[in-house]
Amino acid sequence: MKKAWGHFVTITKHRHLVIKHAFKAGIPLRGLLHDLSKYSPTEFSKGAKYYMGGIKSPNEGERAAYGYSLAWMHHKGRNKHHFEYWTDYNPKTKRLEAVKMPLVYVKEMLCDRIAASKTYQKENYTDEHPLIYFSSGNARRVMHHETAALLEELLIMLRDKGENETFKYIKSLKNY
Repeated sequence: MKKAWGHFVTITKHRHLVIKHAFKAGIPLRGLLHDLSKYSPTEFSKGAKYYMGGIKSPNEGERAAYGYSLAWMHHKGRNKHHFEYWTDYNPKTKRLEAVKMPLVYVKEMLCDRIAASKTYQKENYTDEHPLIYFSSGNARRVMHHETAALLEELLIMLRDKGENETFKYIKSLKNY
């Protein structure tokens, strides 16, 4: 029960940060709808079971146990702010390939990455953490090149100019 409560507190804190950021980014509805699937039985039960004290995603614990995460597969298939959602079979190559994300979901992805960094880094958070996370991961290899370039541009802006300037800028961008 203690792990379930800790997981609930962590995902709710994260979600509230995303909501706050989404309002600043001009996408309030995306913030209000953000990550509701984390409260579903499929995701919540695994999150509670593999809760790691709010310092890492429980999906990592589930992957360590089974070699994959059912909670993550459920989550990415229902939440369009994850670049992994945006893959499809290319009719020419017959391969699974990245698709360019609509801007509204890139904005939500940025809000999500900032909130996740704040949640896991806690008092050690700086505006550089989301860029460090992006740069150290495999996202660029799997993400559509235009989506990756835009996200990196926004993360560099966050690092160099801070949240207020970055949210002001992305709010001015028209969703496509």
